[in-house]
Amino acid sequence: MNNTIPFYKYHGAGNDFVMIDNRLPAPFDVKNPDLIARLCHRNFGIGADGFILLENDDVADFKMRYFNADGNEGSMCGNGGRCIVAFANDLGIIHSEGSFSATDGIHQFRVLDNNEYAISLKNVDKVDIFSNGYFIHTGSPHWVEFVDDLNGFDIHNKGKKIRLDPMFGKGGTNVNFLVDAPTGLEIATFERGVEAETLACGTGVTAAAMAYYLSKGWQVDLFEVSLKAKGGVLHVSFRPNHDKDIPTFSDVWLTGPAVQVFKGEIQMDFF
Repeated sequence: MNNTIPFYKYHGAGNDFVMIDNRLPAPFDVKNPDLIARLCHRNFGIGADGFILLENDDVADFKMRYFNADGNEGSMCGNGGRCIVAFANDLGIIHSEGSFSATDGIHQFRVLDNNEYAISLKNVDKVDIFSNGYFIHTGSPHWVEFVDDLNGFDIHNKGKKIRLDPMFGKGGTNVNFLVDAPTGLEIATFERGVEAETLACGTGVTAAAMAYYLSKGWQVDLFEVSLKAKGGVLHVSFRPNHDKDIPTFSDVWLTGPAVQVFKGEIQMDFF
């Protein structure tokens, strides 16, 4: 019996993922979270922030199944979404535009130049505003808090404390620290499931862009902004709806780089 499975490693602005082509006949059993966690382990496995399966879909061009580095199936991942589009493009199974399904529904995609990919994210119909931050669900839950400077800021411990706050329920939240610097927006994210800071978070920068927009009190038809994460620059655009006391957001797009780092084979007997 051949227990060797081919895999691919991608990253989107430093947010990295193990990818497997899981179209029928399916080669990978997802019922073992310990195995997935082991594959994502940076010392004992391939190493990644997340694990993604590309599967067949009856409606869209393909289906994305995303798992956190702890082995559990996760909510929508923005950088993972762009990376799986890059993966599908490299496999030659898509055209320059199309759609894929994920845990939160159907997402549109666009293949751009220079290893750039754009994906649509879910509409945001609710924003919770607090005195010290914003809670916004962009496919995954995110807390966004403005800080003065990220240099020397204890992202891990402060992020972990907020991530586990009972106010966010059993699932907790991802945590984003945002700096409105003269040179542009800078962001750092503590991700649940990884339980550590990651170099970028797609749904996180999207939530941060919305928090930034709300903090300015602007009223425009289309808003576009770039945010600098530690792993690279990501771009967000959306259309605010000002019919409510707190605006909602539609036509949400996330754009940025996604590249294949390497590919190989993993001997499953080793695990």
